[in-house]
Formats: sequence, C-alpha cells, structure tokens
Amino acid sequence: MEHKNTWETYSTKQMKEVDAFAREYMDFLDNGKTERECIDRIVNTIEQSGYQELETLVTAGRKLKTGDRVYSVWMNKSIVMFQIGKKKMTDGINILGAHIDSPRLDVKQNPLYEDGGFAYLDTHYYGGVKKYQWVTLPLAIHGVVVKKDGTTVEINVGESEDDPVFFVSDLLIHLAQEQMEKKANKVIEGEALDIIIGNKPLVIDKKDKAGKGKDESSKEEKGAAKDAVKKGILEILEKTYGIEEEDFISAELEVVPAGNAREAGFDRSMILAYGQDDRVCAFSSLKAILEIGQTDRTACCILVDKEEIGSVGATGMQSKFFENAIAEVMNLTGEYSELNVRRCLARSCMLSSDVSSAYDPAFASSFDKKNVAYLGCGMVFNKFTGSRGKSGSNDANAEYLGHIRAIFEKEKINFQTAELGKVDLGGGGTIAYILALYGMNVIDSGVAVLNMHAPWEATSKADVYETKRGYVAFLKNADL
Repeated sequence: MEHKNTWETYSTKQMKEVDAFAREYMDFLDNGKTERECIDRIVNTIEQSGYQELETLVTAGRKLKTGDRVYSVWMNKSIVMFQIGKKKMTDGINILGAHIDSPRLDVKQNPLYEDGGFAYLDTHYYGGVKKYQWVTLPLAIHGVVVKKDGTTVEINVGESEDDPVFFVSDLLIHLAQEQMEKKANKVIEGEALDIIIGNKPLVIDKKDKAGKGKDESSKEEKGAAKDAVKKGILEILEKTYGIEEEDFISAELEVVPAGNAREAGFDRSMILAYGQDDRVCAFSSLKAILEIGQTDRTACCILVDKEEIGSVGATGMQSKFFENAIAEVMNLTGEYSELNVRRCLARSCMLSSDVSSAYDPAFASSFDKKNVAYLGCGMVFNKFTGSRGKSGSNDANAEYLGHIRAIFEKEKINFQTAELGKVDLGGGGTIAYILALYGMNVIDSGVAVLNMHAPWEATSKADVYETKRGYVAFLKNADL
C-alpha cells in the first residue's frame, strides 16, 4: 500500500479546518492532563450538546427514543455516551472506544520526606515509561485530596505562569562516569523518581515564643530544627489547601510534564504535547459522536481509564460498567433482556481508538518500512496488536476490514495500515481484545505518534483531523 502525505490532498479551506481542529484539540490536552480533568471537560461539552445523565433518566423512569443522547460516568474516571439510532439495539450498535489515562508519576500514599535539605514527594511511575526521560523536566501536580469528612480538594499547580514547578534531579555529567555505563533501564531507578518540592526551612519568629516557658520554647526549637523544610511545605499545604500530612493517604495526585501543547515545526504541521496516547483518539472520538447527526444504528463512545496498566480495576475496560450501561439503556428503550444484551454486544461493530507507532528514521532498524505508520499519511489501522507471535492481540476478520475499506473509500478518508514494529522486538496491547470477547467485530484504529510514551509526544495535525473524519464515517455507515 502506497503511503501518500495527507496534506497533499487538502484544499486551502480544508487546511484551515485542520488548523482550527488542532487548536481545539490542543486546548483539550491543556485542560485534561488527568482522567478526572478529562471527564469534567467532556461532561461540560456533551451536556451543552443535549446529552443527559443516564442515572437521572433511570431514576425518573423515562423511556428513550430515537435521537436521544445519554451518558454515564463511572467514578469520575470513565464515561460512556450513547446516541439512540433508528434501529433496535438488539441488532447491534457502532462503538468507538479510547482511553484517557497516560503514563505519568503517581504520588505515593506516604510520600512526604526530607533529605539533604530538600523536601521530596515519593512517587511510583504509572504505565510504560523510559524512566530517564523524566529527570530535569519542569513538572506539575494534578489531582484530588479527599479528607476524612468527605471534602474533596482539587490540586492543579505548575501550569500557570505564576505557579512553581517541580522536578526530578539528575547527576551532573562531571560525576556521571559510572552512571553512563549502566543500561538505559538502570540509569534512573524507579525509586529515584522522587520530585523535589522545596528547599526553604520553616523559620519560627522569636516573637511567637513570647510568654512561653523555658521548657516549652526549648521543645519547639528542637522540633523546628528537625525536618524544617518538610515542616515548611506542610505549613504551605495547610494554608493553601487546608490539608495535612495524613490526607495524602486518601489522595490521587499525578505528576505530569508542566506546560501547554505546542505547534511543532516551522510549518506548524505537528503537535508536541504530553498525553497524546491516547487522548488524541479520545478527543477525535468525542468530536465524531457529537458531529454525526441522526444515525440508523445507535452510536456509542467509550472513554476509559487504566489501559496503560492492563485495563484493570473498576474504571478499566475489563470492569462491567460498560455492559451495565448497555443493559440500562436497553431497558429504557424497551428492549432489555439478558439475551438481548448479549445479542447487542455480539452484533456490534467497534473501532478500538488507540494510537500506533510512527516511523522514526532515526531508529529505522526497529520498524518494517512496508508495515508501519508514517506521520502525516492519515488514519492508521492495526489489524492486530499484541507482541511477537501476536500474543495478547485482537486479530480483526478480513470481512470486517473489507467492510471498513468500502466505507472509507466511499467517504474519501485517507488511511494507512501498520504494525507496531518489527515482529521480534516487542509490542503492545489495547482494549480491542476485551470488547472482542463479546464476539463483536473489532479493529484498532487511530493516530500515528512519534515519541510514544515519552513526556512529550508528537502527532500530525492532518492525522488527527483525518482520524476524526474516519470515526464519523464509521459511526454513520458501519453495519456488518
């Protein structure tokens, strides 16, 4: 299959549309660096487009009809959206499914300590990362702290120009002879990815000690001398957020690269940003389901958590929240039975909306040039993922691929096919195999990404736009 740069096919008007879409996408990335932030942004967006909360309709006992739009959020980290079509759901629905979690550093539950005059937060990396890439970068902290009384405190520090940032230190090159001899996966150990958050000791004003007894003042001076930098940080946390050290136990704090998405290249053809795997496909899927208008088959968009660690847990794709939502929706359309839910899922078509690796000429030996995605050459289809001998993969049927090809040819969608890399080098998985367990037709499709899983990833504006177009075509036309 010949790879053709998608930019060559666009008119001047389309190029302006590409740039406008890219600006929307970059704004989404800037305001959605965690799963919770993505969900908040998505809910605000879809409610303005007429989506109603499924649980509210269930409580009210209101029935659903053609054209209705409903959504269900699970634990503020995953969401599923439905636009009811003309046909019965028992005959199957069309599904887009992406994930909104990304590799990062998570703050541990007992994280705050002082060493060598620095205050640190202890972290545990999340997902597949090259640990050495996370040192000496400006970092931000996003997340929530839930206090014992149930109060939720939102944290977002490091993104504003007036905010401080945080960082992981690295050994200076002058003393790094032994470090430079280590393998890349040992140059920076996981336990060394603790972020520096302060260096100023808490100083107690002598005036504050006035009137205190000798013993009391002495004890206070001794207490201030130990972990004084840590105490200074705790004082700031208490004054700014009203939280204390033990509140870290019930906190979910994510450490991510600080800074906004940027256009890349003199021609501004690319986007450089954190978290594009897989928020690029999540955003494209979201925009597609908002754009389609009335469809014959019910359209569905799933945006989930925990894909980077195996889709586990209550908010991952392996949980039952999606299946439960299907059952609730079918109940409100008057179609519910256990058998009908199974029929619906088995007869559905899905695009597992996830990214693919882009060919990098600097590391050409890792790719099969005939079977790799090229930046700027359109939406990517991966017939299978997994690793080496297709282990852990979904392998799409030829009939389904033929059906998708026909749709894309009719709608003039630019696309390419790919594998992750050379057969013996490794691989990766998506949520595709989980949905395929229901017996439905599933194939991986999405955007090619350069620097995948790095703190800053690169995509082509044209690929992001073309992927959204492909998702729209799929939701409107798929019916196998």
